[in-house]
Amino acid sequence: MKNQTHRFAARSLIALAVAAAFPQSAAWAADAAAENAAAEPAPAARQGNQLETVIVTAQRRAENIKDVPMAITTLKGDKLDVLTSGGQDIRFLSGRSPSLNVESDYGRSFPRFYIRGQGNTDFDLNASQPVGLVVDDIVQESPMLKGFPVFDVDQVEVLRGPQGTLFGRNSPAGVIKFDSAKPVFKTEGYASIGLGNYGAKNAEGAYNLPLSDTVALRLSLQSQNRDNRVHNNQPNAPTRDFEGYHDNAGRLQLLVKPGKDFSALLNLHGRNMNGSATLFRANAIKKGSSELVDGFNYGDYPTDGANSQHLRTKGANLHLRWDLDGLTVHSISGYESADFYSRADVDGGYGAAYALPMGPGTIPFALETADLLPDHKQLTQEVRVESNYKGPLQWIAGLFYFKEEMQIDSIAFDTFLPGNPQKSSYSQQNQTARSWAAFGSLNYTVSDKLKLRGGLRYTSDKKEFAAKRVEGVTAGPFQVNRDSSNVSWDVSGTYELDKNSNLFGRVATGYRAPSIQGRLYGLGDRPTVANAEKVLSVEGGVKQDLFDKRARLSASVFQYRVTDKQLTAGSGVVNQNQLINADKVIGQGIELDFQANLSDSLRLTLGGSYNDTEIKDDKLFISYCGGPCTPTNPAGPSAGTSRVNGNPLPRAPQWQGNFTLRYSTAMGDGEFFALTDWAYRSTYNMFLYEAKEYKAKSLVEGGLRVGYKWDRYEVAAFARNITDKVQVVGAIDINNLAAITNEPRTLGVQFKTNF
Repeated sequence: MKNQTHRFAARSLIALAVAAAFPQSAAWAADAAAENAAAEPAPAARQGNQLETVIVTAQRRAENIKDVPMAITTLKGDKLDVLTSGGQDIRFLSGRSPSLNVESDYGRSFPRFYIRGQGNTDFDLNASQPVGLVVDDIVQESPMLKGFPVFDVDQVEVLRGPQGTLFGRNSPAGVIKFDSAKPVFKTEGYASIGLGNYGAKNAEGAYNLPLSDTVALRLSLQSQNRDNRVHNNQPNAPTRDFEGYHDNAGRLQLLVKPGKDFSALLNLHGRNMNGSATLFRANAIKKGSSELVDGFNYGDYPTDGANSQHLRTKGANLHLRWDLDGLTVHSISGYESADFYSRADVDGGYGAAYALPMGPGTIPFALETADLLPDHKQLTQEVRVESNYKGPLQWIAGLFYFKEEMQIDSIAFDTFLPGNPQKSSYSQQNQTARSWAAFGSLNYTVSDKLKLRGGLRYTSDKKEFAAKRVEGVTAGPFQVNRDSSNVSWDVSGTYELDKNSNLFGRVATGYRAPSIQGRLYGLGDRPTVANAEKVLSVEGGVKQDLFDKRARLSASVFQYRVTDKQLTAGSGVVNQNQLINADKVIGQGIELDFQANLSDSLRLTLGGSYNDTEIKDDKLFISYCGGPCTPTNPAGPSAGTSRVNGNPLPRAPQWQGNFTLRYSTAMGDGEFFALTDWAYRSTYNMFLYEAKEYKAKSLVEGGLRVGYKWDRYEVAAFARNITDKVQVVGAIDINNLAAITNEPRTLGVQFKTNF
């Protein structure tokens, strides 16, 4: 009777959570709970359709996702295959987890991540983000490292909420964690090739080879290529064709395991990408709305500026592990570097001297820039010790060191100088960041049903910065140094209602180190500084296996408060950012993750989130666009400014949803399958202020992958953005209503073999 009471209580909580997050699903949730209580399936049927157990390492240990007291989404297998089928870069993750948004003003490089509304719209190459990216246990701090292609990956984990205790600084919003497939002691591998429209040619493969009983090697390669698909009809333009790319990456791993007590894993990886920078399309936004102008043609881009981009990254890391009596010791050493060049026509069209408009109106000025990262390197070292004995108390303790050095060059070009184009001026930034931390966590099993956790981390940061501006004469270098320290903590727990249902709660803090920026636009400009931001987050929810483990649901509610929130404001009239701190930002919301094996043939996943964010600073006002936009916030005390108190965070849609459905059936000697995926997001402000032209419309995008598997082979056809909906998703707000759009529909076929 007691178990039945627990079961009923858990199902009632689930129904309430689903109803709160998605009111239209309330009736479905109640019916499903009633059906589950009334009719248990036969044991044989239950076993055949059960979901596999999901193991995550969100707490730096391998655990069942149901036992981890935080909101987590994982992606792997077929879902990753369909999302990357068209050669997509890492932005394919956007909307595929509740509360996750990903975008870029640079194209296939420099992705910007947002979790629960928190992100950073800064386009400087030293921009810090509140979402951490961790690849094979190595933090990827630079924006240029965050876009490494996703291939031969075991699993992607999206950890929502502050992760300051175990993953360190600059993760107050959350962490996205990638785990590559590791070498194993058997010969295996796969190869995949794909062809698509716009001349797309994609290839991917991995080969795992045991060299002996104690040494194994795994080589993973990917090549993504596409022809140019946008043309410039102006005869004297320096660049005539755009949006093609050649993006090649590889990873070599060597595992040495001489016995059960020690292993060493060496990981070498690199990327070489050449292509186009994002196209800023002048006067493409219809005045008074965020619609594209009538007659907009995606394939046409008249511009007087040059456009090119390349990114080269390389890295190595070494993981050492010792399993001792009662202890496991980890040493993780990492090195990363990046070389980046991106040049684009920021004004997005032709200058007035040419009198050749794109859309209604001409371009009254020339603005063309190049951003370079000619020198960058990052070093990290972590030593972590964890308990491995049996008992109610388990613990982790460790030390972490981080050092990053970089040089950033920002070059301005003037289209109308003799010998077009000529470099007219440039600014240079040099930054060295050092950080060290000591951290630990305790897990205590109070009873069979109640488990508690707590963590603590001390972080010390030091940043040295210098910037100068050259316009015939030199202003600077202007030096700024900032030191900061922080103690982050978290307390969480899980309570087992029954063997299939866990309640969880978590209170956590996070921290983002001070930021310094020096993209000096004129000789009189000076670097700007944003103070450290701190966040306190509270969340709770339920994780439950349903229908005898044929379905799984996770529902959570959360609220957070950020003090001294780091934000980025534009100047309104020039291509420059300014760092600012908002007094406070409040966020709250609801998240849902659901997956089910509906039958032998049908598998479904459903996710969604509601995020309500608000900037609370009645003294904060910023410059709005320099041109013909329509700002709607109250006017600030200075001309051309808006008050942003009460606004949501930029690029933070309130509603997001995702859905996948996979159908498969035996056919001949193999299996026919079809998988469709859809993602929805509601509107958002593109900038801190609100304007009619810069409020992105809601967007629905879907994909489809249909194919046939037999023996070791697979052939499939795919489509991405199958509705071919193209609309404004971002902008440059200087003074020409320049739009950034999403990508049009892509189509193609793939062939894959496993061995």
